[in-house]
Amino acid sequence: MAKEGEHPVKPANQRGAARLAAVQALYQMDVGGTGVLEVVAEYETHRLGQELDGDTYLKADASWFRSIVAGVVRDQVKIDPLIRASLQEDWPLSRLDSTLRAILRAGTFELLERKDVPIAVIVTEYVEIAHAFFGEEEPRIVNAVLDRIAKQVRSEAKK
Repeated sequence: MAKEGEHPVKPANQRGAARLAAVQALYQMDVGGTGVLEVVAEYETHRLGQELDGDTYLKADASWFRSIVAGVVRDQVKIDPLIRASLQEDWPLSRLDSTLRAILRAGTFELLERKDVPIAVIVTEYVEIAHAFFGEEEPRIVNAVLDRIAKQVRSEAKK
């Protein structure tokens, strides 16, 4: 039972926390060149549900976190072209902010691989993550790009 003023952590929030941690880990790998095994181990040991530098990280679904990070790395040659095709023609993927690129890669991975999760849940979660880092424009980009990708990859499965 949660104490007054505290909110109980719901299992769905643990997936949300895993998504946020995965975006942060992907960003760290993109900017710092950290390897997937190293970054997953660091997050699982020192960040997920832990306190670091005065910040308390939410308890996260560690297997969900691992599957996103490892899946993005494994499927990046499939993910990046989907994102690129969903951006405006004058915006190459390399021109995007590293955090925005990490959000789009994680969201695209889930749209491709997590058919058990509704499109609206995936898109909403990653738009919320974008709001944590950016103003209004980037969350709109995340919404538009993931929506385009969802229509493409999820409708193909129905044919």
